[in-house]
Amino acid sequence: METTKAKWVLDPAHSELMFRVRHLMITNVKGEFKTFSAEIDKEDFKNATVKVSVDTASIFTNSTDRDNHLKSADFFDSENHQAMTFESTSFKQIEDDEFKLVGNLTIKGISKEVTLNVEYGGTIKDPWGNEKAGFSFEGKINRKDWGLNWNAALETGGVMVSDEVKLLGEVQFTKQS
Repeated sequence: METTKAKWVLDPAHSELMFRVRHLMITNVKGEFKTFSAEIDKEDFKNATVKVSVDTASIFTNSTDRDNHLKSADFFDSENHQAMTFESTSFKQIEDDEFKLVGNLTIKGISKEVTLNVEYGGTIKDPWGNEKAGFSFEGKINRKDWGLNWNAALETGGVMVSDEVKLLGEVQFTKQS
């Protein structure tokens, strides 16, 4: 007898997808993507499949000029690549509330494997009877692996934007039956 397969769907009102990158080699600039969706296909999350789609034009860094530059062909080329995606290849529990999420991140048609450290915040019923699950995650990527190569050399040495990008997220999911 086949059991019903649980699916968890992102609650966008209670989720954030953020990044940080070094600027001028002295400070971090942070940003976020305002529009994204995600789902998890398994009841208990162990070895679940995670799928994410992010609207590249929804990038927000609190600077219209910078946001427009990031949407341009120098970076995400949002006109031709509306979405970047992530699909997990493994989601393994390391300790009680710690997981390693490994999968393929696709940006501008280029797919590369990334590993994210995930902390499971727990599962609870909200006041309306919906079952919710929360996670925090972090990881690092080299933006040049996806052809996000634009940069400018500084007169004092170094570069305007670091290659390393830190990824951070706070996500909440609602269980679907």
